[in-house]
Amino acid sequence: MAFTLASHILLVPFGVALPAITLLMHYRGLRKGDAVALLLARRWSAVMAVQFAIGIVTGTVLSFEFGLLWPGMMGRWGDVFGLGFGIEAWAFFLEAILIAIYLYGWRRLKPWTHFWLGLPLPLTALMGAFGIVAANAWMNTPRGFTLDASGKPVNVNVRQAVFTPMFGPEYWHFVVGVVLTAGYVVAGVYAVGLLRGRRDRYHRLGFTVPFTVAAILTPVQFVLGDSIARSVFHKQPVKFAATEIVWKTDTHVPEYMFGRLHADGSISGGIKIPQLDSILAGFSPATKVTGLTSVPASDRPTATQATIAHWAFDIMVTIGSLLVLLALWYGWCRLRRRELPRSVWFFRCAALAGAACLLTVECGWITTEVGRQPWIVYQNMRVSEAVTGTRAASLWTMFGIVVVVYVLVLGSFLTVLVKMSRRWRLADEGVVPADTTAEDLEGSAPYGPRPLSTSAGGDRGDE
Repeated sequence: MAFTLASHILLVPFGVALPAITLLMHYRGLRKGDAVALLLARRWSAVMAVQFAIGIVTGTVLSFEFGLLWPGMMGRWGDVFGLGFGIEAWAFFLEAILIAIYLYGWRRLKPWTHFWLGLPLPLTALMGAFGIVAANAWMNTPRGFTLDASGKPVNVNVRQAVFTPMFGPEYWHFVVGVVLTAGYVVAGVYAVGLLRGRRDRYHRLGFTVPFTVAAILTPVQFVLGDSIARSVFHKQPVKFAATEIVWKTDTHVPEYMFGRLHADGSISGGIKIPQLDSILAGFSPATKVTGLTSVPASDRPTATQATIAHWAFDIMVTIGSLLVLLALWYGWCRLRRRELPRSVWFFRCAALAGAACLLTVECGWITTEVGRQPWIVYQNMRVSEAVTGTRAASLWTMFGIVVVVYVLVLGSFLTVLVKMSRRWRLADEGVVPADTTAEDLEGSAPYGPRPLSTSAGGDRGDE
């Protein structure tokens, strides 16, 4: 399950955010009559469709795993928090239909009609994220039920089960995070092109729009990250203790950047900053921070699990801080000189920013899930009670099959993207100068419906 989720989550930023970025470029192209922007939007929509197809495979495997690997959790709690998965399924089917319409419409619909038909795409993506985050937030702060004498949930309140205390902080932190991740990844592709000397308008525009979106959202995400950490401090104090490797409940608690927690409560390595953890948690050195020893050993993460959650959290915060500096660098140059930064080091950092964001997405998931151990439903069900009783040999066989399938699927995805990129680059050699007009790119950019005389001889070849 960890391998499947870690693989699938790398596709999530593009499934949720790429439609919005594509439509933003599409709108710019229509509003300004910009053929290059329309060309970029059309190509990004092709990538969006390929990514969605890959997401179908990885998401389907996940849906089977919930039933096969976690029968204890789904059997007892499915009626309480299962609505989130239902919402995600509806969003998935709607998104599939809308992507098909959007791709079909490039040469067959009037420009603004095509744009407005594509506009619901980001909304369906956000609806899918709503369902999944609602389910995960419920696992972190379960609400909306009472337990009968045998420990089974009864009197389910759907509204309370969906809108749990952690839902708001988790949802907005997730949405902003995946949008800026997609922005940095897309911009990073064109940053590499700029570093290789491709300074045409196609690469400048392909870099500027998604990077601007990501740069604007980066400081917002930093604030949201601080907010969700404080929510964890209040709602899941033991998880907070794990992510900050706090052993004993106390005030004036120091902050450790990295470091390793041992079973006896000692910490080795890392950078110790006196009192900072209490200040960050409650804006005062006198803030009391709950330690891991506040609960029995069986009800808290082990020292190794706490160290893993702590490192994941610190990596996420470190990368986020560096991205804020990169966004400020970009904003300073844009506001002061109205142009892109000139330093080659800026574009080198921009090219790496996308990969760094994908790493933070992984680290965020690790922090959320590992920090909650040993609970799969916080303080209500342990992982050991939820997991399947299938023999270890069968699990290893299943794991091996999943690994092979995922390697083949993700390898195919990357191969398709590389071939698409190569074909587009060859098509653009000497074709997209700065003064390109819509008529110049009629063969590779929208729009239709096209005249009968043109479509009779050219449409089939264009497609």
